[in-house]
Amino acid sequence: MLFFELFIEHFPSFMEAMGKTVQITLFSLLFGLIIGIVFGLMKVSHNKILQSISNLYIWIIRGTPLLVQIYFIYFGLPMATGISLTEWQAGIITMSLNAGAYIAEIVRGGIESIDPGQMEAARSLGLPYNKAMMKVVLPQALRTMLPSLINQFIITLKDTSLLSVIGVRELTMNGKIITANNMETIRMWGIVAIYYLIVISILTLIADKVEAKVSKSKVKA
Repeated sequence: MLFFELFIEHFPSFMEAMGKTVQITLFSLLFGLIIGIVFGLMKVSHNKILQSISNLYIWIIRGTPLLVQIYFIYFGLPMATGISLTEWQAGIITMSLNAGAYIAEIVRGGIESIDPGQMEAARSLGLPYNKAMMKVVLPQALRTMLPSLINQFIITLKDTSLLSVIGVRELTMNGKIITANNMETIRMWGIVAIYYLIVISILTLIADKVEAKVSKSKVKA
């Protein structure tokens, strides 16, 4: 079968798989952002206990392969707790925890990039540390973090391919299933690569434009 014919024939199933891939990525980044902000703030806090908890979490997640984390959440956690998880639940939990560790470092870097004078000025006006951080420092830091957060979105989207090992029918799993049925290995994986390239190229373009805007705003400031 010709490449184009194969592409057209399986277009609906790939669009469905692409939708699932993007959904998983969006949910994972949403929860990962919440986790990342919390642990990022803990990492820059003056409380040694909070710093240690944050450092431990980041060390564990960044120091272990994502595939091991997927297996641990999907197979190990239910055995330890008795709570069964669907493939989707396990996938989103794992991807959220994984992204959260990297976002925590992005948050830390973003906060540390802000002039310390901003915090000092807010404190001098009578704002407590936590309120000054949330209302003055963090909003400014988020703007500088945007390019890195979009890059993390790209990384997480690519990492969703590993969820095929537990049966989540995202792009890679969809390619595996179709290849098993028609044996069009080279053409089919070429099609899978094209779908990834299209989405990631669009996201990269967005990241570059956001980074350019952030750089311009810094120069004006």
